[in-house]
Amino acid sequence: MITVIFATRNGMRTLPSVLTAYCQLETPAGGWKLIVVDNASTDATRDIINSFRDRLPVTYLYEKKPGKNAALNTALDHVAGDLLLLTDDDVFPRPNWLVCMRKAADSLPAYSVFGGAVLPHWEVAPPDWIVEWVPGGPVFTLTPPSLPEGPMTPGSVYGPNMAVRTEIFRQGFRFDPTIGPQGANYAMGSETEFVVRLARHGHSAWHVPDAVVEHFIRDFQLHRSWILRRAIRFGRGHYRMTHTEQSRDMSTWRGIPRHLFKQMLVQTALVLKGLACFDDETVFRARWTFNVMWGQVIEARKLRGQPQSA
Repeated sequence: MITVIFATRNGMRTLPSVLTAYCQLETPAGGWKLIVVDNASTDATRDIINSFRDRLPVTYLYEKKPGKNAALNTALDHVAGDLLLLTDDDVFPRPNWLVCMRKAADSLPAYSVFGGAVLPHWEVAPPDWIVEWVPGGPVFTLTPPSLPEGPMTPGSVYGPNMAVRTEIFRQGFRFDPTIGPQGANYAMGSETEFVVRLARHGHSAWHVPDAVVEHFIRDFQLHRSWILRRAIRFGRGHYRMTHTEQSRDMSTWRGIPRHLFKQMLVQTALVLKGLACFDDETVFRARWTFNVMWGQVIEARKLRGQPQSA
């Protein structure tokens, strides 16, 4: 059996259409169930979920502690079957999504994690600069179209479309509630941190390109200000997942690796050069990279003196 879980907070804008898409899913061998965790919503989220009870095998749960990972951990006690699928409340699955994940898990017993393809579902058509300049993975959580079927690195498994054998959770693994969405400012990479941690314990991941979902990209997420704020959150998450005990021995200033300051100076120079040459692409790319570095500075200060998790 497959259990699908996702967390939602004030998701009434997307939930009706997302759950309608779930009604079109093909039933895999062994069946499936859906768990939706309401993360302290203040809108009509609960009523919307309950309105689908006669059409979907859905269970409603409530978690008042803010944070996506806290909500996912709440769902783990209610999971049934041997395979858990993770996604989000703004993700539209293709009809054969569950069947494809079921087939991959059954045919590849040596793998514990399975990542599917994440394509865009644009609210409005994106301008050319979005398509050409913006990195789709860290900004919109989109998988590269060229990613082939086969073994994949932990960082290539994205939260909107991933499956994990439930045996992993019986071994005691849980999601880290200190990382991932929890308000406006946070370190990105909640599921990535989890998969990287599993990899350190010998659990491998496999890409399933036929298991496709579409991630809803809202109009406001195409604004440069939103994308550049996203760069800071991405930088924070990147630092969290690459920071090791060994890296703490590098040269720092007030807990911040000195090389980050050097890299930010380089990007500042590129911004100025781009402005002088009226080169909008150079300015944007340099500002994105600068903000990623700045996010690492923020997280370095936050983590200074804290022990690393296993």
